Amino acid sequence: MTVHKQRKNVRDRLVRAEGHLHGIIKMIDEEKECPDILIQIAAVRAALEKAGAIILEDHLEHCLIEAVKSGDIEPQLDELKAALQKLL
Repeated sequence: MTVHKQRKNVRDRLVRAEGHLHGIIKMIDEEKECPDILIQIAAVRAALEKAGAIILEDHLEHCLIEAVKSGDIEPQLDELKAALQKLL
């Protein structure tokens, strides 16, 4: 799936999530408190979920609309269903 106009937005979110993930590993190495680690894990999870939602929205706005216009919707719907099963 191609990320269209939101490519930079998604990438920036994933880079921030990557930074948080490295921070979590450091927290574990430094034996920080479990609740603090869990808060950071929740932040990474939220960042990944938001990135997925942005990609999905962008896909709906571009790929599916183009497929409807071209009359070739079935392959795009199958792709979307498979992606949703993985995302959810």
